[in-house]
Amino acid sequence: MEELNKDQLTILKKAFEAFDHEKKGCIGTVMVGTILGMLGHSITDDMLKEIIDEVDVDGSGELEFEEFVTLASRFMVEEDAEAMQQELKEAFRLYDKEGNGYITTAVLREILRELDDKISAEELDMMIEEIDSDGSGTVDFDEFMEVMTGGDDER
Repeated sequence: MEELNKDQLTILKKAFEAFDHEKKGCIGTVMVGTILGMLGHSITDDMLKEIIDEVDVDGSGELEFEEFVTLASRFMVEEDAEAMQQELKEAFRLYDKEGNGYITTAVLREILRELDDKISAEELDMMIEEIDSDGSGTVDFDEFMEVMTGGDDER
């Protein structure tokens, strides 16, 4: 199995957590197709079933994060920054329902809360303030990319 880099693992963790609504550390195998689809991989139901049977070793119908990583790594190894940008563009498009080329900070707040339910309102405010530096109340794709990939952090 190929090793995933830290960024790829972070993306998978966020995707996993977004679908682990009950925060029980596993997601139903039915979600896997959805997630792979969001990441830009379309596979047939048969292929999906085959992969899940292989990865869901305990046959629980649920994938723990490690199992999910094993499965997703098969699709992500050949990924590069460009593919990642494409995937984020797709995700952005899902939220930019009117196709305006931006999402509101309220929508971004929902996405961030979905990705990290332990985040406080203050942290969210600070993040939104930093992202929406011009105070427009909207976030364009480049700003969204920065948030999702952790780019441009002053460390």
